[in-house]
Amino acid sequence: MHFKNFDIAAFLGNSWQKKPLLIKNPWAAWANPLEPDELAGLACEEGVESRLITQPDAVWKLEHGPLAEDRFDSLGNKNWTLLVQAVDQHVPTVAALIEPFRFIPNWRIDDVMVSFAADGGGVGPHFDQYDVFLIQGSGRRRWKVGGRCDVQSALLPHDDLRLLANFEAAETFICEPGDIVYIPPGYSHEGVALGDNCMTYSIGFRAPSRSELIGDWCDDLLADMQGDDRYGDPDLAIQNNPGEISTSAVDRLHAMITDKMGNREAFSRWFGEYSSTPKYPEMDWQPDEKIEMEDLREQLQQGAQLARNPASRFSFIRRESSKFFLFVDGRSIECGGDTIPFAETLCAKALLTIDEQQTNSNSVMALILDMYNRGSLAFEPQD
Repeated sequence: MHFKNFDIAAFLGNSWQKKPLLIKNPWAAWANPLEPDELAGLACEEGVESRLITQPDAVWKLEHGPLAEDRFDSLGNKNWTLLVQAVDQHVPTVAALIEPFRFIPNWRIDDVMVSFAADGGGVGPHFDQYDVFLIQGSGRRRWKVGGRCDVQSALLPHDDLRLLANFEAAETFICEPGDIVYIPPGYSHEGVALGDNCMTYSIGFRAPSRSELIGDWCDDLLADMQGDDRYGDPDLAIQNNPGEISTSAVDRLHAMITDKMGNREAFSRWFGEYSSTPKYPEMDWQPDEKIEMEDLREQLQQGAQLARNPASRFSFIRRESSKFFLFVDGRSIECGGDTIPFAETLCAKALLTIDEQQTNSNSVMALILDMYNRGSLAFEPQD
């Protein structure tokens, strides 16, 4: 799936993190990638994050999955919404929706949440702290978009849902299959299904907060610190007043913190690992049987393609002209020589064909073998 009529440069310059935008069906050919029954089946599975939002008697209620299979029989045909998180990790055709949006860096992409709504169903007026593209898969949905909100915006009293108490729409969009609504961070919005069979695919993006970065970076630093790394003042001089914390003492203390926290190279490596950690790190994607190098090389030489696991995250940071770090699923791998062009391609493409030079490279093959046996790569099924 790819775009036919979408000016990426104009979008980034005029709309990205600036204002909401309705993008009328920009696809070369739109086809809804998932059936409602498949989505309902995922919501019944253990290990899949799902929610059911209903509005009986105009009261918002939330149920967390996994849901019982017969739960859907009692819902009726009005005013309910099923939401399933990270569907791209389970359905390749949904994962393919992300590819046209790779003009946003990999580390910013979170997942694809899919919703199915009965007539009148929605999740109420709310705002998100991240960018989102809302793709209409099937049916119709009315989106109302209001102004910016923040932590001071009043919310309705509810134990589970963060619904805005005061919502005024500035724009209204009617979305049909293939249409996309872009919502920047902080903008209030509300979507309501118009009729049945309303499916929406939400491609969300990560935006770590300052407090999250500081907290997690500090936790990582603390884990490696030595207990005897303590303050010292071998040049201590007599002070006029013993109650004074001297400027030199403050400078030393401050340096003890900033020298560690200000190490840019250490931070960059930590952030690569932090940002490439899978959304659900407890999931085990390793193959049932590990592959041996000879079998791997033979299959690749015969033209087998490798596919990235949609649940895995790939990115890199360039250190020097001859070295960089590859980050895969929370691990950092220092690359050099033949592994650099391979790693660059790996981060740019979801499907890889390994050429003869790469299959003859021991360093490239060792890297592929490791990622395959960890479940980050797999062979693309043959038609």
